[in-house]
Amino acid sequence: MRKRPSRALVPALAASALFLAAGCSADPGQSSAAARTPDAGASATSTANSDQPLAVAAAPAAAATSTAVARPGAAGGKARKTSLKVKSYDSHTRRAVISTVAKGTSSPSPTGTPTPAGTTAPGRTAVGDVIASAPAPGAPDGLLAKVTKVIGETADGTEVQTAPTTLDTLLGDDDAKGTVPVDPASFDVERLLPDVKVSWAKTGDIHSGPEGTKVPLGSLRVDVATKVATAEGAPASADASVSGFVQVKPEVDFSYGGGASTASTASTASTGSTASGPGAAYLGISGDWTSQWALKGRAGATAKPVRLPFAKLHADPVLQVGPIPVVVNLDLTCYFEISGDGRVTVDVEQDLKGDFKAGGTFGTAAGWTPVNESHMDSSPVRTSVTTAGSVKAALGAQATVGLYGAVGVTADLAPYLRGEAAGTVTATTPAGSGTKSDVAASGSWALYGGLDLSGTLQIQLAIFGTPVIQHAIPLGTLHREWKLADGKM
Repeated sequence: MRKRPSRALVPALAASALFLAAGCSADPGQSSAAARTPDAGASATSTANSDQPLAVAAAPAAAATSTAVARPGAAGGKARKTSLKVKSYDSHTRRAVISTVAKGTSSPSPTGTPTPAGTTAPGRTAVGDVIASAPAPGAPDGLLAKVTKVIGETADGTEVQTAPTTLDTLLGDDDAKGTVPVDPASFDVERLLPDVKVSWAKTGDIHSGPEGTKVPLGSLRVDVATKVATAEGAPASADASVSGFVQVKPEVDFSYGGGASTASTASTASTGSTASGPGAAYLGISGDWTSQWALKGRAGATAKPVRLPFAKLHADPVLQVGPIPVVVNLDLTCYFEISGDGRVTVDVEQDLKGDFKAGGTFGTAAGWTPVNESHMDSSPVRTSVTTAGSVKAALGAQATVGLYGAVGVTADLAPYLRGEAAGTVTATTPAGSGTKSDVAASGSWALYGGLDLSGTLQIQLAIFGTPVIQHAIPLGTLHREWKLADGKM
């Protein structure tokens, strides 16, 4: 597997799910069957009739470096595919070098001779152009920017000054809606513990991972086995360990509904801008979830949960929204978390299967609101609790999902096991009898499975062109718990 430097993750799959409360307010749904066919050329004509929704699909490998350009407010200025490519980008100065790709080739190349600063060669980008690019040199998360100045021609192409912009400048009054699976082979993996194994499977009978590991098509599986600190005073036989796997089939949910929101309309009326802002939008992550994991021994635990990440994964899937490459940034951190009083000894294992959905939906009336769902079925494989005390251990995943490097949603899905035991031991010896004491023990124990799903909507969701979120919005916490087994001592 490829490695990628550790990325700073926004605190929670992320994020909220990585990610059913009665407050669900939207269903991102599936791709529309009525798809428009984008113009593959570099002309400034509209890509399709405005009354047809844009198709949303995973960008083909051939479009891994695709670029779209729009010129808002200009005749025929709707977004279109183009032969322009981002040759390089400097995130500090926001300067980019734009080149062209000659027909029949895949490599950008400059054309013509250098021109004086502030001028534009024929066919080159111009001030006011909005550029959407798949990941490019200097812009690993993709690039969404507006050209504010043409600096001039260089040996590599046209150098331009850019400024941040929003998706509505490209999508305008169009509609788009779809759910796109993320290729499991596209994840970069950073292993944080020694005994971590990553497996995946994709169409074409392509598989990666330990021999014999079975992974459903489109799924990503992370296995781990590690020892954890044993409680102080615990016997050698109570060595603590956790082991198991998380398997997820991630999908990105994206939708955009053209039509000015109330706040955007007021803003554009005062500024004279042509951007209208969407009337609806959604960004989230969903998918199937499977985990099987075990906790054994007497773990050294505290009342405050201690989290132990064991793997970080990152992918930049590109959604093809009509002619526009929309780059989604997805981070996933898998972890164990343990809390308790450090006195109870357990030997438990649990299977868990289900699905999840987490994200943010926008409407003109309510603004941004959370979507937070999970349905899980659990079955115990083995259960054993000895001595009095309590312990809780989670095997979870924290996810973050954003667009063009701006994190919008965080989600934290944490299925857990919780064990507790209570009891008393009494001894009585008849006075003066010299006989052996009578010892009686009584008590009860119980094991529970459960899950917590929480997260946050971030201010960067305004990248859709919606009114800015003034502060982070919690997704709310979805909490469920069920009894796995109980007994008497």
